[in-house]
Amino acid sequence: MRDTEQPKNERARVLIVDDEASVREFLEIFVMKMGHEVATAADGKEAIAKLEGGDFDLVLTDLKMPRAGGMEVLEAVKQKQPNAQVVMMTAFSTTETAIEAMKVGAYDYIAKPFKITEMRVVIDKALEKTRLLHENRQLRTELDQKFSFEAIVGRSEPMRRVFQLVRQIAPTRSTVLITGESGTGKELIARAIHYNSPRAGQPFVVINCGVIPENLMESEMFGHVRGAFTGAVASKKGLFELAHNGTLFLDEVAELPLHLQVKLLRVLEDRRVRPVGDVRDLEVDVRIIAATNRDLEGDVAAGQFREDLFYRLNVIRVVLPPLRDRRSDVPFIANHFLDKYTREMNKAIRSFEPEAMQRLLEYEFSGNVRELENIVERAVAVETGETIGLSSLPGLSPSAQTPTTTAPLPEIGDGLELEQLMERIERAYILEALRRTGGNKTEAAKILGLSFRALRYKVAKYEISDDDVG
Repeated sequence: MRDTEQPKNERARVLIVDDEASVREFLEIFVMKMGHEVATAADGKEAIAKLEGGDFDLVLTDLKMPRAGGMEVLEAVKQKQPNAQVVMMTAFSTTETAIEAMKVGAYDYIAKPFKITEMRVVIDKALEKTRLLHENRQLRTELDQKFSFEAIVGRSEPMRRVFQLVRQIAPTRSTVLITGESGTGKELIARAIHYNSPRAGQPFVVINCGVIPENLMESEMFGHVRGAFTGAVASKKGLFELAHNGTLFLDEVAELPLHLQVKLLRVLEDRRVRPVGDVRDLEVDVRIIAATNRDLEGDVAAGQFREDLFYRLNVIRVVLPPLRDRRSDVPFIANHFLDKYTREMNKAIRSFEPEAMQRLLEYEFSGNVRELENIVERAVAVETGETIGLSSLPGLSPSAQTPTTTAPLPEIGDGLELEQLMERIERAYILEALRRTGGNKTEAAKILGLSFRALRYKVAKYEISDDDVG
């Protein structure tokens, strides 16, 4: 079958198979008036030959025919063109055989003599299913391309080791813990694991444990029944249930409150969830991939994260290196984003000037790949020439002031308000992160290694307004 997407009203190819010439001719005219391309065959053997020579979206075939009947045609379609739908046309006396044909793969059957309106409905529905199969195949291809290892840009030795590990663990059902600084691509790696696993055709569900309000987290994860709490006017499936047979990605898992850590541990051990307000458990088959930019071992030692849950999550550890530890990847990643955003913005920018690329190579990238993407996107937006120059990278220019982490100590007797100084430095870093992300608090929090709630608190504490961000 063709791999191109077939919109609902696109011209389809229909093969009509019947040993009665009058039926063939009538259906040929009827289907052509519906706007489709038609081929005909006088018996099953001729139809099978035509299946060898062309692609079809729908086959309308009589059940009883000389030389080869409809069941043989159905078998040939399933072997040669599995996305094509087959509709059996049958006399009333052979209805049972038509039902048997549906059990082995026919889409539907229609009894002779049929009504025109009935035939139109059957054809439309069969072609709609073919269209959906085309779309699913196209989506599957796009996902394979987007989340293949080749799509994750990185040629350095540290990333090669990551890819090798991910290839080894993807086919398993083992729980995975991905660690690394903010912006290193933890969700991208999680998706690569899922889409290269046997669960690839099942849901990949994401929950950011640092964004959802604590009082809603349990309901989001496990669901709730109607009346479980004020406002629960209807039952709701939790993300665990929605991810059944697939993968659940717990991003920023270190932000999970302690009382929910206990419930998550129970799910990992029993593979059962209990919706809020329910008395029954639901069985779930979910692969867990968790991610954090925090030091979980340190959180365990500080009593902020359960040790037993840590060991349940830390079955296989994938550590993503920061961009500064794989600088040889910077040109490839920068050019990848350059290509992406020039296409999106319809610009004819070909490359980076050598001085601009050198500046990128020298930059520290505290926000890692995410920060590099933001920088390239902005550069493409403001650049008016055919190459990205230093003028399009103002945040990286020598004149740009980055908040300093040190200050000269005063002379003895002058005194130093250390707490106030640290607050000024912290405020400056928060402002810098917000400016780099255009005021996006979620992205700024990731750059700073904070949860969204923590950043929101600090923005309020330091009275940072939109005017301050600019």
